[in-house]
Amino acid sequence: MGFLNLVGNSFGCSASGERLVSAARDGDLQEARALLEYNPRLAWYSTFGGRNSPLHYTAAQGHHERYSSSRFASTSVVKQSSGGLFSWLLGEKSSQLPPLDVPLPGITLPPPLPDFVEPSKTKVTTLPNGIKIASETSVSPAASVGLYIDCGSIYETPASSGASHLLERMAFKSTTNRSHLRLVREVEAIGGNVSASASREQMCYTYDAFKAYVPEMVEVLIDSVRNPAFFNWEIKEQLEKIKAEIAEVSDNPQGLLLEALHSAGYSGALAKPLMAPQSAIHRLDSSILEEFIAENYTAPRMVLAASGVDHDDLVSIAEPLLSDLPSVKRPEEPKSVYVGGDYRCQADSDKTHIALAFEVPGGWFEEKTAIIVTVLQMLMGGGGSFSAGGPGKGMHSRLYLRILNNYHQIESFSAFNSIYNHSGLFGIHATTSPNFASKAVDLAAGELLEVATPGKVTQEQLDRAKQATKSAVLMNLESRVVASEDIGRQILTYGERKPIEHFLKDLEAITLNDISSTAKKIISSPLTLASWGDVIHVPSYESVSQKFFSRVRKPISWLAPDF
Repeated sequence: MGFLNLVGNSFGCSASGERLVSAARDGDLQEARALLEYNPRLAWYSTFGGRNSPLHYTAAQGHHERYSSSRFASTSVVKQSSGGLFSWLLGEKSSQLPPLDVPLPGITLPPPLPDFVEPSKTKVTTLPNGIKIASETSVSPAASVGLYIDCGSIYETPASSGASHLLERMAFKSTTNRSHLRLVREVEAIGGNVSASASREQMCYTYDAFKAYVPEMVEVLIDSVRNPAFFNWEIKEQLEKIKAEIAEVSDNPQGLLLEALHSAGYSGALAKPLMAPQSAIHRLDSSILEEFIAENYTAPRMVLAASGVDHDDLVSIAEPLLSDLPSVKRPEEPKSVYVGGDYRCQADSDKTHIALAFEVPGGWFEEKTAIIVTVLQMLMGGGGSFSAGGPGKGMHSRLYLRILNNYHQIESFSAFNSIYNHSGLFGIHATTSPNFASKAVDLAAGELLEVATPGKVTQEQLDRAKQATKSAVLMNLESRVVASEDIGRQILTYGERKPIEHFLKDLEAITLNDISSTAKKIISSPLTLASWGDVIHVPSYESVSQKFFSRVRKPISWLAPDF
């Protein structure tokens, strides 16, 4: 009986509701008010009329306002505004908020930002002993300061092998002026972050905190680099951690293969390991570290770089702390010769990890080639077969579309590059099931050959890669830590910090011919092949090398399939 009444009442409202809508449209205020007073449920008549009903929005809005008013107090800056249809019909006022694009009464808006903000210029000061101090300002309340040194594993000797790796771990430990505990407490007191990293050509130490603490940051940073105590117990503790790191290298097959590519592909300095070898664990001590620092941590090979700091203030703080560094003639960089080669390591694994690489001639000093290689890597892209982020993470790249989307046996497939001052590596890393290893190598070779063939890369693909590269670079430079690092590393490499507009101009000028000709030049160098895991089905070095040897001299019929 109740259900029939509800249905009947609903239909009973229908005729009156239509009369209400008609009266509202005709402007018959008296009729509309009479209908509402007679049957208040007509406020919900729009439910039957759908969302396009002229009453739907105002009716629902009125209900929301009645509910909201019972829970939230009104604010003095929100004045009553003319309400919806029912407010107009009944002659009432509504306390609804104005639309978001209408300023609140009584609120003074700040002036809009200008369409263009002149980027901060990098200022560089060279002290009499040769050390460079460089910085740029920013509106950020925080600052990042770093000390960058032209020193890495390429400068190690057989006796000091592994010193760079150990120095990275000994960073911000005890100094001759403060204990490790005191240093940690001082960093924590200002909410700072410190870090250090070692690479083949450069060492860096960074300190990140609020810019009000720049004097403290600079003093602690320089003290940590210049005055390490190298206590035996601290060295022993870090050597144990390095030993554990070496034992767990199987957890990072991609890093292991990158090391293998350098040791197999180069003769000379770049072939030296970045990770301390097992044989160095029992040899490294404080005397070796002190000698290594004395030889390499000299003024002409150092840059103090900062982001978010006034340059004159930085110079006045740092100069007294750095002016007594010895001015020693900068040594010639150790030579490296790319030769190519093969590395295979059979390991207890249910996967096969493979990397194919070739030389990037000229390295960073061949600036145009380095920029093209950066775009080429973005164009080829790749990644893992599973992506937690969904579309927008490089899934339109060639390796995703042509390989990962079509071969479920492949777990990961991605392009990579490692570029140094005078040379570099570019190639493809793959992780696959052992039985698919031979096919994965064929696919990797085919993809490298494809991008070296004119007409195989489309303008749309190139434009997307260029935009993605620009986006990645510009977004990274929004980080003060990255900006500081960019300043330091560029000055170590080029002697100056080139403006971002210089990079973007060269990037925008890249053509399809640049991509194919650069790729062909790269794969014309000797192949370096590295594999780890179940390597039984990995093809021989000669058979893989022959694919490229034949292709760069005459066309061949096989290539990765078109999709």
